Amino acid sequence: MNVSSPSRRRFLKQGSGVLMGTLVLGSPLALLAPSRSWALPLAALDDHQGRTLLQLCRVLYPHAKLDDAAYALVVKQLDADAARDAGLSDTLRQGVAGLDKASGGAWLELDAGRRLARVEAIEGTPFFEAVRSTTVTVLYNNDIAFAYFGYGGAKGDGGYLYRGFNDLHWLPDPPLPDASGPMPPA
Repeated sequence: MNVSSPSRRRFLKQGSGVLMGTLVLGSPLALLAPSRSWALPLAALDDHQGRTLLQLCRVLYPHAKLDDAAYALVVKQLDADAARDAGLSDTLRQGVAGLDKASGGAWLELDAGRRLARVEAIEGTPFFEAVRSTTVTVLYNNDIAFAYFGYGGAKGDGGYLYRGFNDLHWLPDPPLPDASGPMPPA
């Protein structure tokens, strides 16, 4: 490998961040994990960009008690995609910089209401759509989310129609049992 290649220089200049966190004590993942601490090396993003994207994912799809580790999986995917796609890398870096600029400093330092207002202002932009579409597919398709939401199926089984798909106990005011309609025959 030519160490002075433009892509190598660009990699060394732009990325090499690390996103770190701690699992919430008593969370489903903390009960299963060998350690409460986690670290995610970043290839295309720096620490600030990774932290900002993680919190942006939380704003887009808020689950107060879902561990940051689940959102970090989204950042991991965004980082991997950005490492392969210079256009996406630029979109993410410029998007984070834009959030910070519109916030008069660091978007991460804003209170929750002002963060949300900044995110609403960028809705529909390529940055917003890249983060939103990756978040919805990665966040809800991993073992951490399955444990948090009580997904009744085994990984890779294609669903859980006959194992609680209509179990809506997680809703604050669940509908009546027949609200989901009849179950198809087994």
